[in-house]
Amino acid sequence: MKLNDWLNHKLPDVARTLEEINRTRFLNDNTIGLAGKERVYRVLHLLRSALFPGVYEKYPIDESNINILTGNNIRTAAIELRELIERCFENECDKKVKENKKCTECRDRANSIIINFLEQLPEIRELLHKDIEAAYEGDPAALRREEIMLSYPSIEALSVHRLAHVLYKHKVPIIPRIMSEYAHQKTGIDINPGASIGEYFFIDHGTGVVIGETCVIGNRVKIYQGVTLGAKSFTLDEKGNPVKGVKRHPNIEDNVIIYAGATILGGDTVIG
Repeated sequence: MKLNDWLNHKLPDVARTLEEINRTRFLNDNTIGLAGKERVYRVLHLLRSALFPGVYEKYPIDESNINILTGNNIRTAAIELRELIERCFENECDKKVKENKKCTECRDRANSIIINFLEQLPEIRELLHKDIEAAYEGDPAALRREEIMLSYPSIEALSVHRLAHVLYKHKVPIIPRIMSEYAHQKTGIDINPGASIGEYFFIDHGTGVVIGETCVIGNRVKIYQGVTLGAKSFTLDEKGNPVKGVKRHPNIEDNVIIYAGATILGGDTVIG
């Protein structure tokens, strides 16, 4: 059979089968979908442009317009992110109450979270400033802070994590994980959005670092490439599935250095 014949006669059956699979296993979940994933990336770009004007823009900016640019970026990000969060909440709400309509409670909850999130942006920016200082003080190869902001994978990953972690604490579904995996793809640093990280944190080199969801890291901690702060075997429920929400990753106390390739596992493990 020639390709054109197959496309004319067989392709409709394949497309119909794929539609049925997706309708029963994906589309009915009413998730934010692949388009939503790209929207999360866009929100990240806008927020980080507001935190670091001139670093994430494609073109040089006029310093006299920084206030306007920052405000516009935050406004656009806020509106888009509120819509995404509302849709995530509605998805979970629909599964529980089986209603196919807008939920005002979901919108109100999303609105409250967004306002709280925006009010924390100055605090997040201050934390990132301290992370930059930690990199400058901790790496003899770092000659200027601009170099760190523009090129260090540690700051790239942390600028995402500091934002995602706030949404995670508000129990926003899906979106924080999309954010963290974006940073993972860009840097090779895998930080679960649930991980709690203190001030002046620095990951030198970065490649292959894994930090688990329930990990708690203190202040002035420095880790090198290839470090895993992970879990041991999981506690299972009666159906043999991992129990969610239990402490399973280590705590790292203040002023600890963890060198390349170290593997530290378990929720009952404390280093420092």
